[in-house]
Amino acid sequence: MTISTGDRLPEATFVRLGEAGPEEVKLSETLAGRKVVIFAVPGAFTPTCHSAHVPSFVRVMDQLKAKGVDEVICLAVNDPFVMKAWGEATGATAAGITMLSDPHGDFTKAVGLDFSALPVGLVSRSRRYALIADDGVVSVLNLEETPGECGISAGEALLEAL
Repeated sequence: MTISTGDRLPEATFVRLGEAGPEEVKLSETLAGRKVVIFAVPGAFTPTCHSAHVPSFVRVMDQLKAKGVDEVICLAVNDPFVMKAWGEATGATAAGITMLSDPHGDFTKAVGLDFSALPVGLVSRSRRYALIADDGVVSVLNLEETPGECGISAGEALLEAL
């Protein structure tokens, strides 16, 4: 079942690359009492993700913060080493976006947003979406119909939804 507006996000453990190596990030701790934006992409360094989706959030970070967003997270079914390198390459890390890995796709599957595109080598990846979670409950969910589109899940569209 695909997650919907009004649903509580399930517990999940993500991974990020910290100064001492890989670190676990508990979603429930990240969301507790906070307004958090999560945007997910099919893959780091893939064309639409790299040239459109991440840059859209870099452009609106200050405006999202001004509207009460506590944290913006970019999520992908990639390893934490790739996510760290991608955050640095796109300027996402410098902009304050938290780059998290869902290494086995457990969260992505739990929210019903996984897909595969075998002809281009994407297996068990995340659909493209952006959501706002208020204390762990989805208040806005902008889900793209196809992986190559970045319209309703772009930073500007999510900013308008606030």
